[in-house]
Amino acid sequence: MQKQNMTWGEALRVYLKPKVLAMFFLGFSAGLPLLLVFSTLTAWLRDYGVSRTAIGFFAWVGITFSIKVLWAPVIDYLKIPLLTRVMGKRRSWMITAQIGVALGLLGMASVNPQLALTQVAILAVVVAFCSASQDVVIDAYRIESVDRNLQGAMAANYVFGYRIALLVAGAGALYVAELANWSVAYATMAALMGVGVITTLLISEPDHAKVKAMAEEFQHEWVDRMLGSGQHSRIWEWFVRAVACPFIEFFQRNGRFALVLLLFIGVYRLSDIAMGVMANPFYLDLGFSKSDIAQITKVFGFFFTIFGSFLGGLLVVRFGIMRPLILGAAMVAATNLLFAHLANIGPDKTWLALVISADNVSAGLSNAVFIAYLSSLANQAYTATQYALFSSLMTLPGKFISGFSGIVVDAQGYNLFFTYAAIIGVPAILLAVYLWWRSRREEALAKEAAPG
Repeated sequence: MQKQNMTWGEALRVYLKPKVLAMFFLGFSAGLPLLLVFSTLTAWLRDYGVSRTAIGFFAWVGITFSIKVLWAPVIDYLKIPLLTRVMGKRRSWMITAQIGVALGLLGMASVNPQLALTQVAILAVVVAFCSASQDVVIDAYRIESVDRNLQGAMAANYVFGYRIALLVAGAGALYVAELANWSVAYATMAALMGVGVITTLLISEPDHAKVKAMAEEFQHEWVDRMLGSGQHSRIWEWFVRAVACPFIEFFQRNGRFALVLLLFIGVYRLSDIAMGVMANPFYLDLGFSKSDIAQITKVFGFFFTIFGSFLGGLLVVRFGIMRPLILGAAMVAATNLLFAHLANIGPDKTWLALVISADNVSAGLSNAVFIAYLSSLANQAYTATQYALFSSLMTLPGKFISGFSGIVVDAQGYNLFFTYAAIIGVPAILLAVYLWWRSRREEALAKEAAPG
């Protein structure tokens, strides 16, 4: 997808479209539960005197978000009795997940961790599971509800709502807990899930009629191929239709090039994620105070992340996906060199503000553009499953490599660490350029083959 026939004014007005606006509220609903089962939860547990050893085990709750691809086929294929008929395929799953999150948070609000820590852990897993399920279905809805050229704007509004929710669930929950108590804080967060519920009731269900017919034909073909045309187990038939077919369709549609796409997905955010775990230790070791870090990297940086997200969405609407995708990869790698330079300068707050502004703009822009690109890869017949695969793959390599970041810093210092982080972003830039060249070539060949 290349340049769009839109002026800058028309591109900006895209953000006022009802479905694009709705993504802000759905992003808020998606982001709200995250910290409530992570850093906010650990603050609550420590405040109640729970041991650090026990708190450490709660990190395992986060595994739920990394394995959501395992039950995404169920969300893609299974109907909820009565509710799906009334609300539709996506909205029924969306509201079920949102209510599940709210009930889980209310359950946590009613439990004392000092007396029932196991119950808190179980409820945290319930909230994480429902939250991850909500992520899957909101991603599917976002892809299916608008044309591909609007995906950047949809992603930008989603990121905006998500970031606001992180502030509410982080600083907001701590503030309420300070004024009242933790039970009131979690009950308040449960009530705020009503934002997502109301939005789900107001939005319209995407039209699945065309893709449903195509999917059924494709599934029937592969059921016959894999299980034969005779009688076979309904469980195995469900497995082929719901689990196997989304992956078969992706590889059949893209051929061997699918491996290049998956490689690109895996490396695009390597440079960004690899340095992330060392960011706060870097600021402290350099000599910045905790208040400096909070004010510059969190509050000041927040607004630049939002700006980057909106800029990324605007560029996708105006120029298509591929060129902004290259720009995002290059910016993310380049900002690591700014961190390397900061390591030489020392605790200069002006330079920290410059580096943070550049880093957060590049992160927001690249994230919005990359989400739009991943959305363009998914077949709408299997949106939830295929996008869950992509979103899981895009963070896994980076998380693995980031585990070695402390070893590199201890051995060679921050300057070389951030330089290495920039270098490992080069493959993403080269692959993005290759994908852009390939898309241009395919467009040229299509024009030559067109009659007249």
